[in-house]
Amino acid sequence: MVTGGSRGIGAAIAKLLGANGYNVAINYASDQAAAQQVLNYLTGVGSRSVAIQGDVSQEADVVRIFEIAQRELGPIRALVNNAAITGGFARVDQIDSAALTRMLAVNVAGPMLCAREAVRRMSTKHAGGQGGAIVNISSLAARTGSAGEWVHYAASKGAVNSFTIGLAREVANEGIRVNAVAPGLVDTELHAANGEPGRLKRMTPTIPIGRPASADEIAQGVLWLLSDAASYVTGTILEIGCGR
Repeated sequence: MVTGGSRGIGAAIAKLLGANGYNVAINYASDQAAAQQVLNYLTGVGSRSVAIQGDVSQEADVVRIFEIAQRELGPIRALVNNAAITGGFARVDQIDSAALTRMLAVNVAGPMLCAREAVRRMSTKHAGGQGGAIVNISSLAARTGSAGEWVHYAASKGAVNSFTIGLAREVANEGIRVNAVAPGLVDTELHAANGEPGRLKRMTPTIPIGRPASADEIAQGVLWLLSDAASYVTGTILEIGCGR
């Protein structure tokens, strides 16, 4: 299960997992056409797949998403909590309350609700549970703070990091590993969608390697954390930010 799997990093993760033998359920909020494009790719590489519309901040939607995925594809063994919104660029003294509430609902409550449903299905303490792995998509912003841009978004990703560590310790002896990937600057449409298409060019001098990451480079970290190669890794925040 990849939430927010229709575009950007989520789409890259879904495609890489499908190409590596996973059957993939992608969740999307509203862009059905983009979700269908990812679905077409997954079908082309031989992955059984399904796209499920739903808002991860809504409990009823989350339950429905997981029920459909399990019915269509079988037991869920891996969850990637990728769905998130930035809340837009704003200083703290400019934050709109409604936008803040919405952002926290998607970025913090959403991963928790999805993890709840995953644990109920994966944990060896529950009937039929055979273990699994969860990867939460965080951000380097949780460490840098993103002053002057989106401190509110950074704070939501700090919550994701704390949740990752706590849940990892909670379910470590139930066959579930929980980790996070914290990307730095990534070349996706996110920057333009938030009103600053030139942000990557402006921020590139702060990246030691001199370029932003591709979404595929972030997806590689997720693939590793989900794989048996990371069997002794849990409660870890994997930064993929090229030293920023």
